[in-house]
Amino acid sequence: MILYPAIDLKDGQCVRLLKGEMDKATVFNDDPAAQARAFEAAGCQWIHLVDLNGAFAGQPVNAAAVESILSAVGIPAQLGGGIRDMATIERWLEKGLARVILGTVAVEDPELVRTAARAFPGRIAVGVDARGGKVATRGWAEETDVDAVTLARRFEDAGVAAIIYTDIDRDGAMAGPNVAATAALARAVSIPVIASGGVSSLEDLRALRDCGAALDGVISGRAIYDGAIDLPAALRLLSERQDA
Repeated sequence: MILYPAIDLKDGQCVRLLKGEMDKATVFNDDPAAQARAFEAAGCQWIHLVDLNGAFAGQPVNAAAVESILSAVGIPAQLGGGIRDMATIERWLEKGLARVILGTVAVEDPELVRTAARAFPGRIAVGVDARGGKVATRGWAEETDVDAVTLARRFEDAGVAAIIYTDIDRDGAMAGPNVAATAALARAVSIPVIASGGVSSLEDLRALRDCGAALDGVISGRAIYDGAIDLPAALRLLSERQDA
């Protein structure tokens, strides 16, 4: 499994939210590029980026911070937040992102996801963000009646690179991931699934690694910044089964 350390961007700073609430942001670093370099130096293979302002605005807002990260590191990065049209997808991929994450448009314009996945094989991921099993969109501010598994299955034949599943109620709360729901989603689709939300300890990482479903990776943010997860130890833990 790949560990994706998260850099969530709000007003150009590296922050973490509590359950997706913008007014509950904790600033962890005012230099996102330096944070990205630290993750690379620790041995991380990928970086997960979120433009929080962009998710609400519906267009990129923290572009300067993202570009500074892309210039600072050599490892691949994926970005979500406010990417809702083909021009924005193309622009970000041209700037050096390895993968873009489409969330809101996966619900509102699924054909765009399919078109993008055909145009950019291996570089389009779908973000499935759920509260109580139901998908939320537009920066998690709008609830839908779409079931998370149902949404993921819609893209089974689309050629997307990954499904990033976030349990919103767990995100940033340090309460542990929703292992059962994540495993169920991974079993329901053949698309690689990346777990997100609530990962707060090495035990959480072990539980996801050994959940019985073939997860592709896991995203963690606050626990790494707080020191609850030792990054080198986490990387070793997630590599064990692959090396066995």
